[in-house]
Amino acid sequence: MLTATYILVSLSVEQASIRMSLLAFQKYMHVQLRHQSRLSLAQLQYAGDWLNRLYQGAYWRKVEMYLIPAIRQAAPHADGLLDEINGLNHAALESINVVQQRAGAAIDHSELQAEQLRAAIDAFCAALLLRLEKEEHELFALARKVIVGEAWFAIAYQFLAHDARAQEARRGKAQVLPFVLPVPLPAPDAPDGAANTSDNAAAVAADAAPAIPPPLCAQA
Repeated sequence: MLTATYILVSLSVEQASIRMSLLAFQKYMHVQLRHQSRLSLAQLQYAGDWLNRLYQGAYWRKVEMYLIPAIRQAAPHADGLLDEINGLNHAALESINVVQQRAGAAIDHSELQAEQLRAAIDAFCAALLLRLEKEEHELFALARKVIVGEAWFAIAYQFLAHDARAQEARRGKAQVLPFVLPVPLPAPDAPDGAANTSDNAAAVAADAAPAIPPPLCAQA
């Protein structure tokens, strides 16, 4: 059915945008943390903020809001796969909690080592990237089997309404995803020449990161 194909292609475009954002953020943070052992509170807060933004962007997707509810209604037996996908969301959220809790503790002069932050970021990205893979290879195939007829048209209508609301939001205050390379944060106790090093690291990250797609809008 052409409607089903349109919907799944639209979801694949959305998947690609989230995937590129995750990989760009992960590569950038690897460059920033490569030669550090101690982190500033600003760096922890920055990482926690972007992890949360990326999580929200992955959560407020059409696949989450419209396709999964349609699958639940059409195929109650699919709970196993949906629970597995939801478990990956929880794993990503736990990584965010680790960073945010350590950022709070840093106010009391405890430290989160750069290696620990890198591990939390890697765990977060791995969980969401695995979710995207499962959706593309398992969830979309299941949708084609269990969703039929008018249900696809209902989802298409929801997509059109969602896009109209997103376009309207862009005219106001857009909630910007994906990850965009920022001005590098200075390392704590950095020597005078560290600014140039950070600039070089940012250039490396920009070269390494994939091209950033147009922003997504998180729908509240």
